[in-house]
Amino acid sequence: MKGTTIVLDRRLKTKTANQSLVLLLTAAERTRLRGQRQTTCGRNVLLQLPRQGVLMDGDLLAGKNPTIQVLVKAALEDLLVVSASSTLELTKAAYHLGNRHVDIELTPKELFLLDDPVLADLLTRRRLTVNKIKRTFSPEQGAYSINHHHD
Repeated sequence: MKGTTIVLDRRLKTKTANQSLVLLLTAAERTRLRGQRQTTCGRNVLLQLPRQGVLMDGDLLAGKNPTIQVLVKAALEDLLVVSASSTLELTKAAYHLGNRHVDIELTPKELFLLDDPVLADLLTRRRLTVNKIKRTFSPEQGAYSINHHHD
């Protein structure tokens, strides 16, 4: 842990500074807009961001010193990728996962969720194709999520 803590209290629209640190965060960590974190190079940062939606891969954060900016990067995570023989079967899978309040990322042909052996078994028993992969995860935010805004 190097140097003093950098306080980050706003999101920027564009990169304007010389120095850009990287903050590698999982999908769950990108939902928490307050608290201590550490950049990939070991700098301590304190998030004190307004509640304006989750952090997205590529967001740029800054504090009082505009020459120091922190780039948010989505971390690779262990996921399950789910596919089905029909759109209806994939929709049913999304419905059942939603009933369990499971975070899912939706695409036209696949669902992505955090690796969970119990859910993998449930989906396999429903005759869905389930494979493990490692990639970034951007789950749906839900009907009550707050819009993503920049300063």
